[in-house]
Amino acid sequence: MRVFHIAAGKVVETDALPETPTSSPSSGFLWIACSRAEFEARQADIQAALQGLTGTQLVDLHVSDLLNRQLPSHYDYTSQYDVLVFRRLAARSADAEPLGLNDAAIPTGLKSKRQSGPPVLRRIDTSPVAFAVFDQVLLTVHPTDCSVRDAYALRLLNASSAESRAAGVKLPTSPADLMLRLINLMVDGYLELRRDLTKQMDHWQSELLKPSARFNNWSSVLDARLALHHLDEICEDQRSALQDWVDSIETWPEGATPALQRERELLKVRSRDVLEHIERVVHHVRRMEQSAETAVQMHFSVQSNRTNDIMRTLTALTAIFLPLNLITGFFGMNFEFMPIIHSYDGFWWTLSCMIFLIVVAVTLLWRKRYLAQKN
Repeated sequence: MRVFHIAAGKVVETDALPETPTSSPSSGFLWIACSRAEFEARQADIQAALQGLTGTQLVDLHVSDLLNRQLPSHYDYTSQYDVLVFRRLAARSADAEPLGLNDAAIPTGLKSKRQSGPPVLRRIDTSPVAFAVFDQVLLTVHPTDCSVRDAYALRLLNASSAESRAAGVKLPTSPADLMLRLINLMVDGYLELRRDLTKQMDHWQSELLKPSARFNNWSSVLDARLALHHLDEICEDQRSALQDWVDSIETWPEGATPALQRERELLKVRSRDVLEHIERVVHHVRRMEQSAETAVQMHFSVQSNRTNDIMRTLTALTAIFLPLNLITGFFGMNFEFMPIIHSYDGFWWTLSCMIFLIVVAVTLLWRKRYLAQKN
């Protein structure tokens, strides 16, 4: 567990909850960041700390939401705090949920063999991160070894240095502002994987479109499509949850001072910016899903064209040799007396006729472009 006190342009970190808290911080706010296992083990201590700091505790349903590993992104609120569950899109960790179908739906004998499409898709972690936003306290529940939490904690500590303050680096002004910055970092983590995912899809398209190769890895293609579809659903839930949060900001009372009014406007701007980043992720995921579908369709189209070319060649050969078979069949009949069969020039006349028919058939097929060379 990591606890940060953010106030007056500086950040102070401790690894323990405030002892016997009796009131909220006199200045700034607290960020309590813990893993899901820590929150479950120290639930009573955290609830007691929240009671002392904010005058209220998390309700049981919200505690269940914070502990649920399978919960989709969603937003809920009470009169004293807001709860936002956001499924991150980041590099996979040890306790990450598999991207794609639920393991319960996979037969036991196939679990060890099942892949989730391209390797880059298996690197995406979609575990939920939960936020409980109070007026002066932000409680976050992360998966174990959450890189997003550690990366932003390091950024916070560096931003509180004198050099960072001189460079104009600003600290979050409220728990809601800090939550939006963390969500933005999660979304940008996926945007950094776009190039790898695009390269992987381009490689799959080139493999599917090779006319001379036989593609047999259809199970991975199916898993990739399922994983992308699942990722699309996750992004839609993210967008819906954040849109609910943006709508809730509109219901907040107007600030009594210009500073509070400006802080509310900045929250709206940052919320819309995060929402725009999620829109970009949704657009990219859908484009990748469409690319996978297009690659499969183009693969079958190429195979169909290849089959048509083979059938056209066989048809042309059949058309060339059909009159020759007719001639040989005619002279192969078992009649005792047949014209020119005992003639000295009969063979040469027949051979000349067959060559003439071949030339005529080839010329006709060439003019009809049945034997035209493909570019």
